[in-house]
Amino acid sequence: QQAMIRECFTLISKRSDRVCNFLEDVGCWSKDTKLVYRVYATLYFIFVVDGSESELGILDLIHVFVESLDHIFENVCELDLIFHTDKVHHILDEIVMGGMVLETNLQEILTSIKEQEELESRGSKVASAKYKLKQQLR
Repeated sequence: QQAMIRECFTLISKRSDRVCNFLEDVGCWSKDTKLVYRVYATLYFIFVVDGSESELGILDLIHVFVESLDHIFENVCELDLIFHTDKVHHILDEIVMGGMVLETNLQEILTSIKEQEELESRGSKVASAKYKLKQQLR
């Protein structure tokens, strides 16, 4: 897995900004696989897809994903991705699940994420109240 990641980064980081954002028939991947990527500042977003996927559709998907991250983290950076991987995965799960694109409307994604955060907040308040009650009963 590390060798595949290293190869992907090596191939993409050497490419000029003027070339297209997809690679086909990449060394360690099967013949019917493409790498579709976008670079935002120092962040590389790479999707590995099969030959039936639309490159432009995947580029749009990456853009929606990055916009969502940018709204949630307010100017997303590497540290956000490292220290909040659970939230990043949740955002990606709102967009893609089981290989199928579920949602590309940015407002719908952000609304869903905010609703989830509210539920988590309420859950932690309930847990805190239960803990305090148990402490008082002892």
